[in-house]
Amino acid sequence: SIDFTFIYDLVKDMYSEVGRPSIDPVILVKLTFIQYTFGIRSMRKTIEEAETNMAYRWFLGYGFHDKVPHFSTFGKNYERRFKDTDLFEQIFYRILITAADRKLISAEHVFVDSTHVKANANKRKFE
Repeated sequence: SIDFTFIYDLVKDMYSEVGRPSIDPVILVKLTFIQYTFGIRSMRKTIEEAETNMAYRWFLGYGFHDKVPHFSTFGKNYERRFKDTDLFEQIFYRILITAADRKLISAEHVFVDSTHVKANANKRKFE
C-alpha cells in the first residue's frame, strides 16, 4: 500500500492556517485518482460513486457514515489550489520512485494497452 501522507509536504504552501478547515488534500488527490483510474467522466459522478461504493470509501479513509465532500467544494478547492501546478506530476513521480524502490518496476518488460475505444465524434462536423 502507498502512504499518501507525503502529499501534505507538497501542498503545505497552498494552504493557510486562517479560516475554516479545508477538505483534506489527500482526499482531493485520491478522488482524482478514483476518477481517472475508473474512467468516471465527471467529479460529480465520482462523488456520487464514493457515497455508495465501500471500496472507494475505504480508499478515501471514510467510514460507512462519514460524509463525502460535495462536488462543488471539490471544484472550488481544486481551482484555488491545484490548477496550473505540477502537483500531480510530483505525486506520480513519487509513487513511481516508491514502486521502483520496492522492485515493482522492471525495465525488462513492456505492457501496452490496446483497448479499442470508440470515438465520441460528430460525423457531420468536419472541423
